[in-house]
This record gives sequence, structure tokens and C-alpha cells, in this order.
Amino acid sequence: MKALLESIVEIALSAGDAIMMRYHSNIEVKEKADSSPVTEADLAANAIIIDRLTSLTPNIPILSEESVHIEWKDRQSWETFWLVDPLDGTKEYIRKNGEFTVNIALIDKGVPVLSVVHAPALDKTWLADGKTAWLQTKVSRDAIKVKTASVPTVVGSRSHPSPDLATFLEQLGEHKLAEVGSSLKFCLVAEGRAQYYPRLGPTMMWDTAAGHCVAVSAGAHVSMLDGTALSYHRENLLNPSFLVKAA
Repeated sequence: MKALLESIVEIALSAGDAIMMRYHSNIEVKEKADSSPVTEADLAANAIIIDRLTSLTPNIPILSEESVHIEWKDRQSWETFWLVDPLDGTKEYIRKNGEFTVNIALIDKGVPVLSVVHAPALDKTWLADGKTAWLQTKVSRDAIKVKTASVPTVVGSRSHPSPDLATFLEQLGEHKLAEVGSSLKFCLVAEGRAQYYPRLGPTMMWDTAAGHCVAVSAGAHVSMLDGTALSYHRENLLNPSFLVKAA
């Protein structure tokens, strides 16, 4: 698994390079069928990831946001598969605020067991093997762990504010609030820089699997609001609401 993790780190870095090649030019934005934005960078990163994963693990199927979606009757038999978002946070990419990531996760029996979240504009990469999570920068790779706080920090979505968040915060009591885009919210909890990430609005499976693995590997809990586990072996690609918490 260690060699496989190192390989997907390299794939994510290559996809990030392709994204950054297009970051400082005029970004042409198109609209997908669901009205969400897509750019040349999304498609270029996707092509790299699909090609490299197919060569690396030809027998493991791939489900990616930017590829043709595979119906449940075909996916139902997948015990193990790759779940990919080649550019998570396309709106942040278009705004050029740096808060976007490359997400690659290996799913086994519904659980993300290996993952990389790469933030190319920030020169940061988070990786996880289900038991340990690390933050890699240009100078080092260090293990990270969640931390509790007497006044917790709650991370929320910059592009998708939720009216239900106000209710959650009121019930939580004293707190600090930070807004950040993409899978970086999972990573802030994993690093101990935040204690809660309540996601009370829509996300897709590929948005969350890699960050989910990083957070859990760092000691966080990720569950649906009723406390049950968030599984990635299911027909509906749309996630239910969930909560990430440090303890």
C-alpha cells in the first residue's frame, strides 16, 4: 500500500502541474448539464489521472467527476475502485483564490482507505493510508493529528453557505468560524487547525472521499447526522449531510 500511495501522490502532483499551467491565463468556463462550471484545467487534470491510474492499476475501475458516469448496475459489483475529483473547488479556481484541490481516493468495501488531497496553488499535499495522515510541503512530510480546543474552530464552505449551519453553530455554543473552499476543510480538521466541519448542503461522493480518508487517518470522526458511517458504495452519487469532528 505504501508504494501505491506514493504513486498516487505523484499522479496528483502531475495533475496539479497541469492545473497550474492554466491558472494564470484567461480561464474559459463552460457549464455542465447540472449547471456547475467546468474548465480546461478540470479536463486536463482528469485526463492525466485517468491515464496514469489505468496504467498503475488496470484491474481497478475509476469513478471520476469529469468522466462518463457509470450506472449503479455496473458499479454495484465494484468492491474496490478509485474515486476522483480532478479539480475540487472549480469556483475557487475561477476566482483564483488558491482554495482548490486534486482529490484521489481508493475505496474498498465503501470505505476510503488510501487518499491524496493536493492543493497545487498552496504547494501542500495531504496523504493518508487509513491509519496515518501526513502533510507534505516543499520542505518536509510530517504526520498530522486532530486536536481539541476549548473554543472550537468550525470550517464552512466559502461557495456553498448553508442556512442550517446557523442552527448548528447556535447549538454548539462559543466557537470561531472559518470559511474555506474544497476539500481543504477536511484537511484543516486533520491538522488540528479546526475541530468541526458540518456539511449541511449538497456534495458529491468524489468531493469528499479523499478528504474523508485524510481526516479519519488523522483521528477525526466522519459520519452522517444520525451517527452512522458515510459509505461510498451506494447508488446515489449525492452525499447526505455529514459531520466531521476532531473527537
